[in-house]
Amino acid sequence: MSNNIQRKAFDFAVRVVRLYQFLVKQHKEFVLSKQLLRSATSIGANINEAQAGQSKADFVSKMCIASKESREARYWLELLCCTGYLDKNQPQVISLVNQNDELIKILTAIIKTSQRKTKHSKLNT
Repeated sequence: MSNNIQRKAFDFAVRVVRLYQFLVKQHKEFVLSKQLLRSATSIGANINEAQAGQSKADFVSKMCIASKESREARYWLELLCCTGYLDKNQPQVISLVNQNDELIKILTAIIKTSQRKTKHSKLNT
């Protein structure tokens, strides 16, 4: 992987795939876990697309989508905890939530920095 955010998103997606497999096999839970799987794996896909963006605006747009997907994944994790499929006090769950929160923070910082640079470059033209 070429950069840190891509690696972090990929590692998060791998963990969620494994969690999905566990939830389906052990708890026969198919709906919430599938939503989590979709949003979590979409984060890295959108980051990869952003790397090939046709413009700075395209880059920011894809990173915004990745951020939204990360926030959606956070929602599904919380819902799985509140419905008893996951224990929010379990170290693996805490770690997964923290990993996702880190992605949200990094993506937010990337988006803000990119938007600031775009506005600054427009002012100088």
